[in-house]
This record gives sequence, C-alpha cells and structure tokens, in this order.
Amino acid sequence: MVRVPFRGRRARTPVELEDDEARALVAGAASAAAAETEATTPAPDRTGAAFFDVDNTMMMGASLFWFARGLAARKYFTSRDVASFVWQQAKFRVAGSESATDMHTVRDNALAFVAGREVQEIVDASEEIYDELMADRIWSGTRNLAQQHLDAGQRVWLVTATPVELASIIAHRLGLTGALGTVSEIVDGRYTGRLVGEMMHGESKAQAVRAIAEREGLDLARCTAYSDSTNDLPMLTLVGTAVAVNPDSELRAVARSRGWTVKDYRTGRKAAKIGVPTVGVAALSGGVVGGLISLRRRNHWPF
Repeated sequence: MVRVPFRGRRARTPVELEDDEARALVAGAASAAAAETEATTPAPDRTGAAFFDVDNTMMMGASLFWFARGLAARKYFTSRDVASFVWQQAKFRVAGSESATDMHTVRDNALAFVAGREVQEIVDASEEIYDELMADRIWSGTRNLAQQHLDAGQRVWLVTATPVELASIIAHRLGLTGALGTVSEIVDGRYTGRLVGEMMHGESKAQAVRAIAEREGLDLARCTAYSDSTNDLPMLTLVGTAVAVNPDSELRAVARSRGWTVKDYRTGRKAAKIGVPTVGVAALSGGVVGGLISLRRRNHWPF
C-alpha cells in the first residue's frame, strides 16, 4: 500500500492506522455495492476498465463545492456561509496544520447537514445542480479520454469523494458505466448524517476499485486510472496504467519519475481562476462538509 506523507501532522499510532484502514475497507466495499451499472453500456472488453477521479480531473473545481453552492441557492444555507467556510478550511489545510482529530471529526460528521432529509429530495436537487453548475465545467479533454475507453469496449467508472448519489448522476449524464462515491447511511429512505466507513479518499478509493474489480471480473493490470492529485496514489498505483490529468506539482513530479503520461487541459488563467476550489479533495471535501457541520451547530441556517 502506498502511503503519502502528511505534512505538518503528528505520526499516527498503529491503532489509528488500523482503524483508518478498516474504515477504508468498509467504505470501498460499500461504494462498490452501491455502484449502479448502466445496463445499456456495451463492454465487449470484459477485463479492462478505466477509473477517473472527478475534482479537477473530470471537472473544473470540486464537485462538492458546486453541490454546496447549489444547495445554498435552494436556501439550505447562505452563499456567504459557503464562501467563508471554504476559504477558511482551504487556508487551514493548505498550510498543512490540520490534526488527526480534526480530520476524524470531519469524517465522523460528514454529510450531517442532510441528516433527516429524504434521499429522493437530495437526488432531485443533485440533478438540477448538475445541470445548472457542473455540466459546463466538464473538461472536454478528459471527457474524450473516457470516451476512448468506452469506444474500445471498456467500462468507465468515476471514483470520487462526492456523495455516491451525485457521483452517479454525473456518470449517467456523461454516459459512463457508473460511479464509486462516498456512501451515507440511510434508514427508511432518509439520511442519518453518518458515513458508511470513510469518505471516498486516498486508500478508500483503492479499496473501492479493488471491490468493483472483483465484482466485475476485471484484471487490474489491464485497467487505467486518472487523477490530478497525489492523494490518489493508492488508486493510481493499483492499476496497470496511471495517467496524471491536470496534475498538482507533487503528482507531476511522481509521474515524471515513473514515466506516467501527463495530460494538462488547463491554461494559466483557468488554473488561477479555479485554484481555491481545487486545493484537493481533503481540503474541499473536508472544508465544505466540516464548514456545513460547524454552521449547523451554530444555528446559522435552519435544519
């Protein structure tokens, strides 16, 4: 298993590592179990597939950021709140000063902002939010890469920290096979506000890919993975071919050292424009979810 160093954080104890690995395993299995495959997707190549990260790989910016912005437009909370907590959390995490306790708090409370709401309500909102805020932010270059795999008869999955319900909508809109995303606990058709295992991040993504490969009979040596971030090294090193798309500086260096293909569809202007929303899954997923939880607890918005 590849381990990416956590700058500015204390070393985790063996107990914490074991706990994190167990959560990642549960999250990966849950995500694969929740993944719905498009029945109409032809796949004559039964053992080859492609796995695409979403944030800044398939889409400009972070999908969870646009999701939160869409919910704000629907009065779930305010746009000012979104901007405030995203900026604060992004600065905090870019500085590398987050503690294990902080990250565990985000993990344990992720998606608490939808606790008690009906799943169908959030799915309906997600459909609208994708059309309004996300559809025009798909990188055409990355979309073409995915289409090449489809044309070759391979299945294509998105692998993302965003909720699996939203991830599945994105995959469906793009004509892909399906999506592996963060799975929330649901009871009687409503969200409890708790996760099943971990957020779909780091090792959790690798576990999800392993699980879907076992379910679908894939040969991982014949599979390809695409990402922009070193956070996804566990997934990238799991498959036979890794491609860095719009890579951060660390992933670009890794790709160069390992001879991986690099695809960059950004211009300098675009990179600067979306710099804050693409500081990484840990920053935005943690920032958005953690900020929502914090705002909710302070009663800044009515739930």
